[in-house]
Amino acid sequence: MREVFVAGVSMTHFGKHLNRSLKELAQDALIGVLADAGCEPRRLEAAFFGNCVQGHMEGQDMVRGEIALRACGVERIPIINVENACATASTAFHMAVNYIKAGAADVVLALGVEKMYSTDKARMFSAFDGAWDVHTVESSRETLVAMGDGFEVPPGTTSDRPYSVFMDVYAGLSRLHMKTFGTTQRQLAAVAAKNHQHSAHNPRSQYQRPFSIEEVLAAQPITFPLTIPMCSPVSDGAAAAIVCSSEGLRRLQSSARRTTRVLASVLQTGGQRAPDDYAQHVTRLAADRAYAQAGLGPDAVSVAEVHDATAMGEIIEVEALRLCPLGECGRAAERGDLSLGGRIPVNPSGGLESKGHPIGATGLGQIYELVTQLRGEAGARQVERARVGLAQNGGGIIGVEEAVVCVTMIGA
Repeated sequence: MREVFVAGVSMTHFGKHLNRSLKELAQDALIGVLADAGCEPRRLEAAFFGNCVQGHMEGQDMVRGEIALRACGVERIPIINVENACATASTAFHMAVNYIKAGAADVVLALGVEKMYSTDKARMFSAFDGAWDVHTVESSRETLVAMGDGFEVPPGTTSDRPYSVFMDVYAGLSRLHMKTFGTTQRQLAAVAAKNHQHSAHNPRSQYQRPFSIEEVLAAQPITFPLTIPMCSPVSDGAAAAIVCSSEGLRRLQSSARRTTRVLASVLQTGGQRAPDDYAQHVTRLAADRAYAQAGLGPDAVSVAEVHDATAMGEIIEVEALRLCPLGECGRAAERGDLSLGGRIPVNPSGGLESKGHPIGATGLGQIYELVTQLRGEAGARQVERARVGLAQNGGGIIGVEEAVVCVTMIGA
């Protein structure tokens, strides 16, 4: 297998871009990644284009990448459209990496873009409805919510405003974790406050206001134990990466000092398991494959970006990645172990909770952050001596876990 390098990355500001089109956001990401890699458009030999909801929001299906990238001057190369729920962009990156490994090309683009925010709130929130089995919606909801049975929910802690159905899912997962391990709402608030404090140093983040634990707890509820700052917002944005073989790297004008190497890229779908069978969690299985592929263990990880669609999402994924013992992540967050300067900084970008979650771009946003950290270019949110970065990006839900997970490891 050939080595694969990340020659360039880019990311737009994530947020609400009502007056900008999907094509404009894609063009910004493309211009940025070409400049960062020192790559002319004619050098691109293939492109993997990630998007989830343009068909739902605008009716554009089937040839999204061909249309969006042609507007940016990229044409007459293989363009492959990728849709894999919230793991779409990391899947595009994974496919680009394997395209290089297979010898099909030497310089490949992965780009993810999403335009989700709308004044039509019903359409906006219904964009998430297809990310599980649409034939078993009620039984799936009952199964997931039932994970919290026996946990006393305080009155007045469920919002009467519309929110994504996945917040009910995360509430069930939260209550199960709280019952099983004694995790507290305050520990969830510690995760969220940490991420909001990190995002204050990220100019591309949707939210840049730091929160204290007390402010997170006092915020408007979504559904217990989740409050608004614990949950990812609806977002627009784009992110991109250019990956190369060693031969492709020689053709570009990239600085060797700023080039990083892909150590592992694993795509894993979920399976049938009991809610408390954490050893078979899809992220645990994907992470173990990634560590084996990289020839490294969790102790080698300097910095991690994980899929914190809610604060509980971060806790579950950090434990599944073996970065904290099972049941200990909440306490680790309270101690500051996951903060900048802590034992293993998680989501220095601010994570999905603060940086934003344009679902077709999220995974490449994580890659952007890791590469920036490994280059030592993250400014006030820089992790000291960052040498190995890990990204975990999940999507959809089947049974009691994500339908798909991608785990990526990158080295300086």
